[in-house]
Amino acid sequence: MKRFLMGVLATLVTGAALGVVAVYSGLFDVAADAPHSRFVYRMIETAREQSIERHARDLAVPGDLADTERVRRGAGNYAAMCAECHLAPGKADSEIRKGLYPEPPDLTHPEAVADMAAQHFWIIKHGIKASGMPAWSRGGIEDGAIWDLVAFIQRMPTLTAAQYVALVESSEGHSHGGRSGTEAMHPDDDHTPSPGNADSHEHSHSGGHAH
Repeated sequence: MKRFLMGVLATLVTGAALGVVAVYSGLFDVAADAPHSRFVYRMIETAREQSIERHARDLAVPGDLADTERVRRGAGNYAAMCAECHLAPGKADSEIRKGLYPEPPDLTHPEAVADMAAQHFWIIKHGIKASGMPAWSRGGIEDGAIWDLVAFIQRMPTLTAAQYVALVESSEGHSHGGRSGTEAMHPDDDHTPSPGNADSHEHSHSGGHAH
């Protein structure tokens, strides 16, 4: 028994030493275009999902998420804050989504949003470390506006591209949902997708965004 325990201890010490060497030598590749091994990815994925489930477990989901006003208000924030990573009806992919690792979930699919209201609220509010998913509450968006976003996300898989564009255009755009003294985070930005094609929305920067 003693020999077995010594073997376990030696294995743990060796593993820790190898980990320290990998970290401080720069051998661990942090590039987004160099995927984790299947084992490492699975461990990170499991830790993420279990953490989100645990922290969202006691959240009280509003009973009016199907309310059309909630959905309408959430549409503008989704188009401004989320569509480039999580896509939208008629939007097959985006530049930023192709470069992110892990790849953000496509929220236009019903299976990506089913029974996930509490988890989506928690994720939007608090973000996820080292994933590209920001904690939007740090930018000032209030809980009510986050629930509006969740309401829209729940509805989005049922929308056509034209219905999506119409909802975005009918919304107040990128708003904080009543934050005192603030009507929008970026009032001069136009995040509304083109009515002709939800995938034709382009960034406009100084000099143009061309490839």
